[in-house]
Amino acid sequence: MTDTTPTPPAASTPAPAVGPKTNVLAIVSLVTGILGLSIVAIITGHIGLSQIKKRGEGGNVLAIVGLVLGYLGSLIWIGIWISVIATGAFLSTYGTFSY
Repeated sequence: MTDTTPTPPAASTPAPAVGPKTNVLAIVSLVTGILGLSIVAIITGHIGLSQIKKRGEGGNVLAIVGLVLGYLGSLIWIGIWISVIATGAFLSTYGTFSY
């Protein structure tokens, strides 16, 4: 007689855990913040954060870093413009520099 015991089914390997999809606007915010496009980084960062909360996507940190870089870039540009305007006002009042 032959042994006809069924072989147990092969153990299936579990699929690797896949995290949530990264929000595209969060990536855009980070990249434009690095490139110095402050307004774009701020707008896409805020929209990206909103989408992340609604959709449960990943990329929260990317959007926040993009926002921080965007706001820092804006502050730097505001400082540059204030110094340019102040220099222009000084020169129009006191004339040119003479040594």
